[in-house]
Amino acid sequence: MPTAFITGGSSGIGFAAAWELAIKGHSLALFARDAAKLLDTRNALLEAAPDIEVEVFAVDVANRDSFVETLKMAIRKLGPPDMAIASAGIAEPGLFREQPFEQHKRHMEVNYFGTLTFIETLRGPMAAAGGGRFGLIASGAAFFGIYGYGAYAPSKFALRGLAEILHLELENTNISVTLIYPPDTDTPQLEAEKRTKPAATQEITEGGGLWQPVDVAGHLIKGMEDGKPVVTPGPQMLLLNGLSSLISPILRWHQRRIIRKHEAK
Repeated sequence: MPTAFITGGSSGIGFAAAWELAIKGHSLALFARDAAKLLDTRNALLEAAPDIEVEVFAVDVANRDSFVETLKMAIRKLGPPDMAIASAGIAEPGLFREQPFEQHKRHMEVNYFGTLTFIETLRGPMAAAGGGRFGLIASGAAFFGIYGYGAYAPSKFALRGLAEILHLELENTNISVTLIYPPDTDTPQLEAEKRTKPAATQEITEGGGLWQPVDVAGHLIKGMEDGKPVVTPGPQMLLLNGLSSLISPILRWHQRRIIRKHEAK
């Protein structure tokens, strides 16, 4: 029976991916901080797919030592995963001049180093088992600097760079890496973002529509199955991926126009 490991697997895109893979017959190891929510997720998945195995682990991906030991425990229980999706992440918008260092550090610890630890720990066992597929979640904020994402965007830029390197370095171990750039997605994280998102940032980031987690997860899993290095759901992300370096000056001008308007209020 195929196996998938998913961080952030109790909500949002991570839960949607877990649901799709459960229906396809994958046993699952899910990692998130909220133990009660994980148990509810496990029950829901087993009700939908009673023939699979679901193991849940309450852990903070930013706590490297604890996360590594938890991943090793999951491997002992289920074996190395065929698919591994790093969906755990945080996004707390705010102006750089107002965000404390600890907030910047936390974004890197969760969004970048949490993903790095996930890949680093699983890479060896997956390669020894014959290979596998990693799925990573970036953001439109990884294409160009966006006003109001001082702590968040750099962590996604770093993830983008890591994915580009891993495409090359893991290929000879039969491990593929798929990076998705989801548009705004109707998740608890997006709701949390709205609490601190500056008005100018809200206007700047409009235009890509609001996607449902199940649709984003479906694109990611299909991309992983096809071995695609990059998945860009929707025309906005497709355009940014193809033309970001060319249109960045225009996007900076557009943002300055919006920022000046909001500062004048």
